[in-house]
Amino acid sequence: MTSTMKTEEVLHSLRQQVTIPVHSTRGLVGKVSEAADDKERERKESFQKRQEEGKTKTGDTYEPLRRKPGLSPLPSQELGLAVRLSFWDVLHHLGRGLALSQRGASRGLAEHWGSLKYCQALVAGAETYLRLSEEGERIAMYYKALQSEELGQAFGLAVSEQILAHRYPDHSVSIVRADTALRAGWTLTSRDKAKTKTVGYQYRPQFFAEVWKPGKSSRVFPIVCKGNHSDQQKAYEQLASAAAHADGVHIGAWNETPALLFSTEISLTDPLTVHALHTDSPGGWLHIAEGTPAENIGLPLENKNPSIGILKPGKGKEPDSSEPGCQVGPDHYEWFQRALARVGAAGLTAFAGDGESTAALLTTRQGSDFFQGFAHASVGSVQDVHYTLLGEKFEGTDHVFRLNGERVQAFSGVAKDILNALVTRKEPGKPDRHADVAAYRQQVHERRDGRHGTFWDDEWGGVVSISREGTALAMRQIPPFHNE
Repeated sequence: MTSTMKTEEVLHSLRQQVTIPVHSTRGLVGKVSEAADDKERERKESFQKRQEEGKTKTGDTYEPLRRKPGLSPLPSQELGLAVRLSFWDVLHHLGRGLALSQRGASRGLAEHWGSLKYCQALVAGAETYLRLSEEGERIAMYYKALQSEELGQAFGLAVSEQILAHRYPDHSVSIVRADTALRAGWTLTSRDKAKTKTVGYQYRPQFFAEVWKPGKSSRVFPIVCKGNHSDQQKAYEQLASAAAHADGVHIGAWNETPALLFSTEISLTDPLTVHALHTDSPGGWLHIAEGTPAENIGLPLENKNPSIGILKPGKGKEPDSSEPGCQVGPDHYEWFQRALARVGAAGLTAFAGDGESTAALLTTRQGSDFFQGFAHASVGSVQDVHYTLLGEKFEGTDHVFRLNGERVQAFSGVAKDILNALVTRKEPGKPDRHADVAAYRQQVHERRDGRHGTFWDDEWGGVVSISREGTALAMRQIPPFHNE
């Protein structure tokens, strides 16, 4: 995909199905273990040097970094040696992942537009394997770390959804930002607006995948996605680091939480490859009482402050101890399920550009202030930014920019019925309207087997990606002005 391609050709190329090689073998497990050992030696030598120089505190001792144990290859029947995706679907996953990231300068309006800067970054070769395009190589020259980080997240999330949808075909899968969910109960850093003690541990997964049914116990998978422009050795090191981040949160008992770890190798010369491992642990379940009404998912979160630390059972006569990190115990299962549901809903409203409704779903510590003060017209009383895409009505926000010198319009939105369940409105003389999280979950679950993926919409005139959760990312060329 070069800068000489016409805009319409670029849009059509975005819906092309491409092959993404997936490297997940026992050999990879061994290489990651070796990389972890090498990093541990470096950490120990660094500590000893600082200790000799008098730069450590009295009583400080060297502690090995805790990493997720039991890493193994993904089952071959889940992915095989490759996955098939469209690049536009991948950018849709990135946009969803960025929606609550608070990276934008416009108080939450433009988080997900960050994905669009990559619409010409990769190109499919003769065998439809993705590789960096000339544009992607130029981006890498100046923003290598950012490009590898964000594309690593995009491919990791896209593959995660495929894995979990295959494992749990009768469940829905929601991917939420881990920090936002955890801030419902924990103060993660000193920058959080809270008076409670901070967790004091920097290692956490970036995302949680919740596998759920309305009114039922759900299962949570921490996800860590990394990316690099280097080589396989860097991927081994990144997966070793990912194992530390994944182990920073335990759902249930010690060492029983499953996890998905990814490092996407974005070579300057070879096809893009996703290196992936997982832990086949039995836990991660948020058990709720049988017969719990599905409507309970919409109950207020209340002010919960779970204990800091992860309970490690003692061996033999050794007493139990507390390891750094966050742990969701049985007393907080139902509460954390509600927290995940609210963050998942907030991700949808943020993707649609509705800051007011997003803020109403979040607490101050979760960043509600960041999203206050803006509600897009499509979810206010005017409702003038809405499109019918592939025969279904969506509402959200749009953006116009130039691609190869030609004007294009990008639209991100949510299916009208789902968004209506989440909209918060405050209109003079009318009762305040609040989000109905239970209705949103029910509607999302009912449409999980509906049409999803990337398509060309002749009527709309562009490429459209629709997710299982009812979000849409679409882009089309705008006819030039007469004076252009």
